[in-house]
Amino acid sequence: MKISVFGLGYVGCVSAACLATQGHEVVGVDVNPVKVDLINAGTAPVVEERIGELTEQAVATGRLRATHDVHAAVEASDVSLVCVGTPSAPNGSLSTAYLERVAEEIGEALAGRERWHTVVFRSTMLPGTCEGLLVPILEKASGRTAGVDFGVAVNPEFLREGTSVRDFFDPPKTVIGELDGTSGDMVAALYEGLPGEVFRVPVAVAEMTKYADNAFHGLKISFANELGAICRALGLDSHRVMDAFLADRKLNISPAYLRPGFAFGGSCLPKDLRGLVYAARQADVSVPLLSHILPSNEEHLRRAFDLVAATGRRRVGLFGLSFKPGTDDLRESPLVELAERLLGKGYDLRIYDANVTMSRLIGANRDYIEGRLPHLGQLLTNSADDVLAHAEVCVVGCKDPAVLTALDRAGDRTIIDLVRLPDAEARRAQPEYVGLGW
Repeated sequence: MKISVFGLGYVGCVSAACLATQGHEVVGVDVNPVKVDLINAGTAPVVEERIGELTEQAVATGRLRATHDVHAAVEASDVSLVCVGTPSAPNGSLSTAYLERVAEEIGEALAGRERWHTVVFRSTMLPGTCEGLLVPILEKASGRTAGVDFGVAVNPEFLREGTSVRDFFDPPKTVIGELDGTSGDMVAALYEGLPGEVFRVPVAVAEMTKYADNAFHGLKISFANELGAICRALGLDSHRVMDAFLADRKLNISPAYLRPGFAFGGSCLPKDLRGLVYAARQADVSVPLLSHILPSNEEHLRRAFDLVAATGRRRVGLFGLSFKPGTDDLRESPLVELAERLLGKGYDLRIYDANVTMSRLIGANRDYIEGRLPHLGQLLTNSADDVLAHAEVCVVGCKDPAVLTALDRAGDRTIIDLVRLPDAEARRAQPEYVGLGW
């Protein structure tokens, strides 16, 4: 395939050299004449493992060259990869100036072109940037329609400086946000034969994936560092602690707990987080990340309440009460907290949970619920249909089969989904459906 790569920094230089190594014909484009000259001389403009030899080989075989001529590069290629920078301002806002300029230049080059061309953005940008900002620029400059006369895609990179060549050839995944199927096919063809799962998704989803990855990486580093600070203050070897932590591939280093849903609760997580933060405070160790986990959890619970309040309706049916499906444990259940808040604000509430019956609650579980919802017996019913009949607003906190069956008859009732129902994707188009985080 014939490819033009705009921006010859780390991402652009590595992408260009690696694609040329795979047999594609690549032309790099940059406003910096030094970078252009270096590439044409067979020298990589960045220092990176293996990039020097790959660049030299690709230039020697005639598969890689560089230019400052945008029109010539677009005319000579089927796909343009845009790899220019999106620097951050002190307030966190991203500058899209380079993206806008390149989009306008590519659009002008497409104005007189009859052959199909796909513009692929690899630069990191916030969701909505491509369709809301860059596509209109491309269309205005070219006088053509995206998805009809030319293609657009977003293909975020997951390259680490220092190992970017290895990461290119051994990616954990490939994400393709496609405005049109033809463009998605062309981008997929660029990485044919490489390992890792391929995700073909809406454009804005692709834009967001890079932020999800980097936010989680920062979260992991901060988590490990704060644990280390606490361990040191308590005289412990943090690496021995983390060795045991990392050995758990079922819950710790796994997909567990990484699906958006409702707030967490139960008899362990809230209590132990409070205890750990207390120990850090006693040791005079600042742990801003760990100390804000419970407030973050509380904020998510508040979002659920606000969704109910926003409906303006007063009769609420709550499906689910225990903190975890399949149990009757109500201790520090966020659903109990939500029920308490709804009652406190005067909502007319009915509750169904197949696993919760007042006559079976014993010990600490019963003591807890009698202190939080002393009139639970009057609110609980043994029928999901009874709760549905009462409700104007259905708050779904479980996926019990009886609940799913009842919700099929919800009609025009508002459904506030806290668990992502099995048919959530189809329901999202319905005005009466509201997902908590999707």
